[in-house]
Amino acid sequence: MNQHPNPENPDLDLTSPMSTTRLLCQVCGCSNPEDQEHCRRCQNKLLVVSAASSEDELAFDRAFDEGFSFDEHLLERISVLEEVVKRGADTLRQLLGAVRKQERNILVNNTGLSVLRELLEQRRILARGEWNELWQARMDDQMLALEKRERFLSRQERISALFGGEGKEEFEGHLQAAENALVSFDAEGARRAFEVAYRLDENNYELAYLLGESFFDEGDSENALSYFSRVLELKPDHYEGLVYGGALHYERSDLRRAEQLLRRAAGLHPDAFLPHFSLGSVYLGRGNLPRAVAHLERAAAIDPVPQALFLLGSCLYEMGRLGEAIRRLKEAVSADPALEEAHQLLGLAYLDRRWNRKALDALSQAQRLSPKQMRYRDLVLYLTGRSDDGGLKLEGEAAQLFARAAKYLERDDLKQALVTYRQALTEAPDHPLLLMSYALVCLQLDRGQEIEALSRKVLELEPDELLKATAYATLIEALRSQGKFLEGNRIGLRLLDEGKSNFTKTLACYEMAFNLAEMEEDLDAALEYAQRSVELSPEELKQFPLAALGWVHYKRREFAEAIDFLSRSSELAPSTTTLNHLGLALLASGKKDQAKTVLARARNLREKGRGVEDRMIECVRGERRIGEHHAVDRKK
Repeated sequence: MNQHPNPENPDLDLTSPMSTTRLLCQVCGCSNPEDQEHCRRCQNKLLVVSAASSEDELAFDRAFDEGFSFDEHLLERISVLEEVVKRGADTLRQLLGAVRKQERNILVNNTGLSVLRELLEQRRILARGEWNELWQARMDDQMLALEKRERFLSRQERISALFGGEGKEEFEGHLQAAENALVSFDAEGARRAFEVAYRLDENNYELAYLLGESFFDEGDSENALSYFSRVLELKPDHYEGLVYGGALHYERSDLRRAEQLLRRAAGLHPDAFLPHFSLGSVYLGRGNLPRAVAHLERAAAIDPVPQALFLLGSCLYEMGRLGEAIRRLKEAVSADPALEEAHQLLGLAYLDRRWNRKALDALSQAQRLSPKQMRYRDLVLYLTGRSDDGGLKLEGEAAQLFARAAKYLERDDLKQALVTYRQALTEAPDHPLLLMSYALVCLQLDRGQEIEALSRKVLELEPDELLKATAYATLIEALRSQGKFLEGNRIGLRLLDEGKSNFTKTLACYEMAFNLAEMEEDLDAALEYAQRSVELSPEELKQFPLAALGWVHYKRREFAEAIDFLSRSSELAPSTTTLNHLGLALLASGKKDQAKTVLARARNLREKGRGVEDRMIECVRGERRIGEHHAVDRKK
């Protein structure tokens, strides 16, 4: 029997005329067929190849194959790998040393900054906590700018490729200017550059989407919706545009359009969280609880975020399915122990089951989480009525924007009021009434990082006593929400000493009474301040000191007096906080049915003031994975 000329690979006949073109392995030199991807001997990928066609070379290859030991080659390859590993270990040691050195440098720098902060606070150049507040605010701004830069860079090539107007170089220049602005943490400058670029190519749906997302992050829903609508005109199946557009239409109470867009988004990506969560919110807002539950259950199965679990529990509670509602609400508070609304509803569900001790515990936990803020919307409108006074007079565009913001406040549209006040401040950045009105809206929207800086800026402008008292009170409220009761009361004492009018003294006594009640350390002093606040308060503020006095009596376990004063406060101007306090007092005194009625009223009032659309917008804004499915599709 004749031996095959190539026993290692019988399928390859090196003597055949068809085998004159061969590839040589760059590692071991073995001959390989022309279409081979990996060497038949050493299995290395054929990266560097050369062709051999002469008989002499064929003879050399055969001799080389016969004399080459695979074991020797394997040992040589192991030696090479050992050298590579050794060099990698040396590099890793160097990097570890550099990281440790950098860690020491960061520690030294941080220590120096801490010492500087302490010196500035000791010499009263900075107020205690102001350094951290400003640092946190600046860091958040810079992180947002970095996030926007990453989102822009991920779309930059597509934006450039979609350009269909005139002046491509000018367009690219504006995009570069936007990127430079984001590198220097100037998010607003970047947005202006994007807007100029968009005017050169209004058919660029990727750039329109980027602008809509930017306005959405800033809370400007009108501009955001206009850009997302343009995106959907140009590309009707744009997933992110459908989700954002649906959420914004629902916020504007256009339920039919919201449902259309979100159903299309869910059809494009049935396994995505946001379309189902948003559709569940839409159906809940329309009162279609079974369909809301179906979509919210699917959303919670995809991603059990606390807001989805809370809305699902809320739907189940409304449907009378108490066992399932309690289970979902417990999951929500387990996922987010600071979710006050879930604790509140869980307490109501326990109360329906006659589990009174559990109900009281859950409702008390909700109250501990609540910032206990004075309802300052009326105070903002009261300040608005003083806009014609001397130094508070506004003119031009700022006056028009201020009036528009006041109308938004009357409609309880706090987010649009915030955006409008921000626009007015670009026209009159140092106007104390504008600054204070903006700070008060921030207070109601829990934007604590901005409140302290705004209040201190108002105080630096040395306004009249009304604005000064309001600035101090707002600052105390912001400190209370952070648990800084003692610092808040130091400011309250200063306000009480400097105050000349009953308005000022009422605010000071009210704030200090509430702080002392929360601390539960000196309830006698809390009672004295609350009583004084009631005696001094003008009629337009009477409900606030009455509520404070009732809450102090509750903390003192004087439930009959607590019920009396809290009832009088809620009759003057019902608020969620006052009604919840009254419900707790009734429950603690054994009046369970009355407590249930009052707490249900508080919940209805809360839902009216902060609708399902707010939770949807919150979740959409916080869900940065909105484009994951769409991004995967683009890569295919």
